[in-house]
Amino acid sequence: MSAIHLVRHGQASFGSDDYDQLSERGYAQASALGQSWEASGFLPTHAVAGSMKRHAQTAIAALDAAGPSDGYDVDNGWDEFPHESVVEAYAPGRAASVTDPKEFQRLFVAAVARWISGEHDDDYPEPYTHFTGRVLAAFDRLSTSLGRGESAVVFTSGGPLAIVAAHVLAGDAETWTPQAQALWPRLNTVAINAGVTTLITGSSGRTLVSFNEHTHLPHDLVTYR
Repeated sequence: MSAIHLVRHGQASFGSDDYDQLSERGYAQASALGQSWEASGFLPTHAVAGSMKRHAQTAIAALDAAGPSDGYDVDNGWDEFPHESVVEAYAPGRAASVTDPKEFQRLFVAAVARWISGEHDDDYPEPYTHFTGRVLAAFDRLSTSLGRGESAVVFTSGGPLAIVAAHVLAGDAETWTPQAQALWPRLNTVAINAGVTTLITGSSGRTLVSFNEHTHLPHDLVTYR
């Protein structure tokens, strides 16, 4: 049996010129995660990060706080979907004027629903079905690479980790199912920055053990965006 821990990146820089950077709070969240690993004596045998800056920054801050490590590999299969283009396709020019996180969340949910529908695939650089396919391919690559007793930490985003959780909860079928598609938006919208989702893999298949675990975060460091 082996374990995979999916870590959502620390809080990014919402409302700034470059969203793909950790905020000061985001760095603190990543460090708190690493400190909890150090306190418990945990270090993964493998570490992987998506190719986005917020993934790398979270990985470095967490692993540095946890203790000596061999660094991490990069797999862009764990990248987030292009949420800016998804929102822009739904409401052209609107996102730049939204500064309230709650208002943006409402806009985001509606935009994602349009993207998921599959009725407007030509409007997007990455259709929803392509996104689910590349994330599940990355999950398969990692799952099959782990030996008995090994553990991997993946520094990724809310979208990919929710894809994996929904897929496994819906039965871990060979394809992305309607049941998984119904679960994904619900999981994606509640992913906590620097939260950890854990799965185990073995001869009996792949099982979700926990979703969004965040007891390593003080109350004032718990954020969803």
